[in-house]
Amino acid sequence: MEKYLEQLTELLLKENSHLTYSQAKVWVEWLWEDFEATYAKAGEYHGEQMSKKVVTQFIYQYGKYLHETELKIAKPPGYHIEESKDNRLH
Repeated sequence: MEKYLEQLTELLLKENSHLTYSQAKVWVEWLWEDFEATYAKAGEYHGEQMSKKVVTQFIYQYGKYLHETELKIAKPPGYHIEESKDNRLH
């Protein structure tokens, strides 16, 4: 799974140059976990390949706009976005 998350983070950074690496990684992790949790609850989980496919599609459709989105959801424990002191993008 980590390999997929890294690939998807890099893809999101290519689609949206306004995000930092940390922001892109958090978006990818949230999207991945949301998709898997939703389908697991419905009893239709189809594995990591399907999760990668769905998150990839989401990135291609909406990735360039994610920096404009203010997240108003409760962050799961352990999620935080680390910014560098000079706030450089990836």
